[in-house]
Amino acid sequence: MQFGIFTVGDVTTDPTTGRTPSEHERITAMVTIARKAEEVGLDVFATGEHHNRPFVPSSPTTMLGYIAARTERLQLSTATTLITTNDPVKIAEDFAMLQHLAEGRVDLMLGRGNTGPVYPWFGKDIRDGIPLAIENYHLLHRLWREDVVDWEGKFRTPLQSFTSTPRPLDDVPPFVWHGSIRSPEIAEQAAYYGDGFFANNIFWPKEHFQRLIALYRQRYEHYGHGSADQAIVGLGGQVFMRKNSQDAVREFRPYFDNAPVYGHGPSLEEFTEQTPLTVGSPQEVIDKTLTFRAAFGDYQRQLFLMDHAGLPLKTVLEQLDLLGEEVVPVLRKEFAALRPAHVPDAPTHASLVAARDAALEATR
Repeated sequence: MQFGIFTVGDVTTDPTTGRTPSEHERITAMVTIARKAEEVGLDVFATGEHHNRPFVPSSPTTMLGYIAARTERLQLSTATTLITTNDPVKIAEDFAMLQHLAEGRVDLMLGRGNTGPVYPWFGKDIRDGIPLAIENYHLLHRLWREDVVDWEGKFRTPLQSFTSTPRPLDDVPPFVWHGSIRSPEIAEQAAYYGDGFFANNIFWPKEHFQRLIALYRQRYEHYGHGSADQAIVGLGGQVFMRKNSQDAVREFRPYFDNAPVYGHGPSLEEFTEQTPLTVGSPQEVIDKTLTFRAAFGDYQRQLFLMDHAGLPLKTVLEQLDLLGEEVVPVLRKEFAALRPAHVPDAPTHASLVAARDAALEATR
């Protein structure tokens, strides 16, 4: 099982000091956080894609390419890449290039985005969100698997005898996760292609995501990719830790209350009771994360949001130390002991190449 972190790259005023980092400070902090993630033994770093303030990661592949050059083992991903407002041709080429530069340490999560004004900025209509996601991914899927593509659809100009370059590393495309917080159509799409499904398990009660993941698993089996419990599932989450849980709650409360995403709503106590947000000791984080398996079944990737809401870089790095030293080693052991042998690990470039080669050998 893979453990890692994801960032949304918000530039938020620290409510305890009144200081707002510059965009440059925030961008360089994200790189520092990614390198720290590798240092403490995490598996994955993922960045969001946003084109509106207060967020800065408008060019994920640029950032991930830089991080790839400064890390050796870390899997690099997105959370998410906007399949609706990006040209699928550009996604195909950008991520194939990144895949080569990172020696295969790349996958991506596709999503529709939930910021309405972004759509017209890129010449799209938010009312076409689902059809755009379906059509654009169909094209992206083909571009990575066919050397020459002829294409005609509703949302972009036709392609005639087009070859996306560079070709994927080892002729094996990056693994794709389809991210969703509310759309059964996206769960269906992930199942149809045999891709991963990532539920950003942060804002809503688990019952909502249980329905989406159950649908994905059922349809994954329906399309013949394996049994329902072999479907590739990822979950999000957010934690804030101190050795003493009361200290964690006291320190995190002003950040929660003023967060651009969930501040000024339910109380911290209500939110932690009803959602996966965990604020407390490392053991409390371990205990709550282990309940995710009971709720959603065996899954392959767990990502935590660590740097949201104006938390200073020093605090985030302290959180990563706790995560890497006290939480993840226990979770690895516990999840591995519980996972049946027939349930796969999270795909990597090496495992996908091996599966492709085995399939070819079986046909000879």
